[in-house]
Amino acid sequence: MRTKLLGYLSAILLLSITSCDESTDTSEYGNWVKQSDFEGVTRSGAISFSIGNYAYVGLGSDGDDYLTDFWRFDPSKNFWQKMASFPGVGRLSTVSFSLDGKGYLGTGYNDDLDEEELDDFWEYDPDTDAWTQKADFPGSKRYAAVGFALEGNGYIGTGYDGNYLKDFWRYDPTSDSWTQAVSLYGSKRESATAFVINGRAYIATGRNNGVYLYDFWRFDPSDESWTDLTLYDEDDTYETYLSAISRYNGVSFSVDGLGYLATGISDSYTSSVYSYDPDANEWEDDITAFEGSSRSNAVAFVVSNKAYIATGRNSSQRFDDIWSFDPLGEYDEYD
Repeated sequence: MRTKLLGYLSAILLLSITSCDESTDTSEYGNWVKQSDFEGVTRSGAISFSIGNYAYVGLGSDGDDYLTDFWRFDPSKNFWQKMASFPGVGRLSTVSFSLDGKGYLGTGYNDDLDEEELDDFWEYDPDTDAWTQKADFPGSKRYAAVGFALEGNGYIGTGYDGNYLKDFWRYDPTSDSWTQAVSLYGSKRESATAFVINGRAYIATGRNNGVYLYDFWRFDPSDESWTDLTLYDEDDTYETYLSAISRYNGVSFSVDGLGYLATGISDSYTSSVYSYDPDANEWEDDITAFEGSSRSNAVAFVVSNKAYIATGRNSSQRFDDIWSFDPLGEYDEYD
């Protein structure tokens, strides 16, 4: 009897240890912390970029008007400061990126205009707090495109101009000139997102003719080549990949060599967050979900190796909150 009892207790102990291990293996990581609210009005479809120790957020729509206000965020002080307003027409669904210490934005949408899609392109100098109009984007006027900066050049591509698009264009800030680059190999799309890791850009999500897209691409600027990183159902992590990719109007960012996809619309407004490891070409779903309200058309940026998500919308409700994300932080539901 004693032998049976000891065996029974050993089995319980083993089961308990196994359960703890499984719990540890499936635990979420990363921590979200609410920061000082964005000081402009609530909005969606805004732009953002980071320069040095600051982030910049502006434009977008509050549901009634297309906005031109522009703000600088200092994470070290948790402080927003109003900067020079954008001198062009207000707009949403605009491309923005930073390059060589300056910010850039172009394209977008404003249905108060006779021609709703836009192709103007602007530079912001943080040292002088001044805007300068640069050479117009040479592709068709569009909105809901993607943009990024690589090796001293800016890139804008995809989007919607009445048709879904996949062309790409390279901007040289030194000569203020545009050159057509190799088009995205995958499907045409709008409302996709892009992030940069180790000098390469990754493009994911979006939709074409109202259908979610499941392809995933890497762009190498050295030879303007596109590599297909799409996973298929024979892959062990396919279901995680599919859940990560099947969304539009989400945000993305990269921290410490990993890419992240968050928020957007995936059947409904979502707060899910997924990470991507480019070395293994694998997606993980054990990331703490965004702790603000689920939303689309938000902005994301990284300052001092910490990511932030701000503004956005859920149906007719628009937001002015901002949340920081520490990928290595321990989840704390009370902060």
